[in-house]
Amino acid sequence: MARNPASRALHLLSLLQSGADYTGAVLADRLGVSTRTVRRDADRLRQLGYRIETRPGPGGTYRLAAGSSIPPLLFDEDEITVVIAGLRLVQARLDGDDGDDVADRALGKLSRVLPRRLARRLRATDLATEVLADSTRVPASMLGTVADAIAEQGRIRFTYRDQSGRTSRRLVDPYRHVLRGAHSYLVGYDQDREDWRLFRFDRVDDVERVAGTYRPHEFPETSIARWFATDFGR
Repeated sequence: MARNPASRALHLLSLLQSGADYTGAVLADRLGVSTRTVRRDADRLRQLGYRIETRPGPGGTYRLAAGSSIPPLLFDEDEITVVIAGLRLVQARLDGDDGDDVADRALGKLSRVLPRRLARRLRATDLATEVLADSTRVPASMLGTVADAIAEQGRIRFTYRDQSGRTSRRLVDPYRHVLRGAHSYLVGYDQDREDWRLFRFDRVDDVERVAGTYRPHEFPETSIARWFATDFGR
């Protein structure tokens, strides 16, 4: 693969950005160069201030040190297509003007910092993508609160309205946010009922974090899909 040194070094950096360890042979194959060239390109990145760690010897590996500051948005054209199409798909599930505003701000930021070639692909994908939304919508802020709680094993409390219109306060250890059909769902362990429960996000209100963390519960099925195929405790 013919590349100038600067372009090749950026490609190497984009590979290492994944956080994985790569052997010199694998990187050489991905870049279409020799392992000696990989070493030179890694040294070039170090000279630019990037913390490229190596494990020498046979089968030695390269990795980008945790916490390294790297240029954002090292995307290729196909990645930009996926990002923009995915953004518009998720936007269709976010609540009204709130979701539209958040998505448009994100799109604007991407457009301003991408190289010209990728910015053209961004605009083309956005122009070509139309999502016909027939789903219930959820505030982006609520999804963000739940996502943080799931990642940090944090407990949440919220008001829930069941299909009969009755409301109750729930104390839940959140497990997954699931997009299925026309609805978004929260799968979590209900502390008061001591069992796994499924909550439709459009019936959830007043979500708040509860201090502390929880010990993970064993999920009753091998996958979310299998659990959805059962009665899942309703």
